[in-house]
Amino acid sequence: MKLAFAILCTVFFLVWIGVRTVADINFDRNCEGYLKRAADANTVDLAAENLEVAVKYAEQNGLTSGFTSIVYRTPDEDIGFWYKNLTASLKELRAVKPETPQLERTNILMKLRETLLDQGQSTSVTAPSGISVYPNNAVYAMWGLLTGVLGCVFWFLWFIEVGGY
Repeated sequence: MKLAFAILCTVFFLVWIGVRTVADINFDRNCEGYLKRAADANTVDLAAENLEVAVKYAEQNGLTSGFTSIVYRTPDEDIGFWYKNLTASLKELRAVKPETPQLERTNILMKLRETLLDQGQSTSVTAPSGISVYPNNAVYAMWGLLTGVLGCVFWFLWFIEVGGY
């Protein structure tokens, strides 16, 4: 019985890993990738085009307010701030006129890049952690925690039973 529970928990834990991975991939393909393209764009029109796709995805998926955190809130997990930053950047890009000087356009693109990307040891797109599974962060955390811990406990109990310790 312990072996059956150990295997069942392990399977559910592996499914959890798979579901989280798919959610991360979907968020990257439908939003984060477009944010990166907007940050890398050499023209205001190209940046606006890609940023529009990301903002539309955020709106369609309810990524406009709330926090991704479960236990306590920190500023880096504020979806509302992230979304407002995206929409403010898009508004600024749309305000650029054909007669806007090239230096101003370049400054706008540089500002956009600084807004969308985090600079550290490596460059990454600025987005709250856990946003790919929002608003179900607590459900995913409990799923992973319970199946991971219970799987380890049942494997341990089975090992003790089989090993005779």
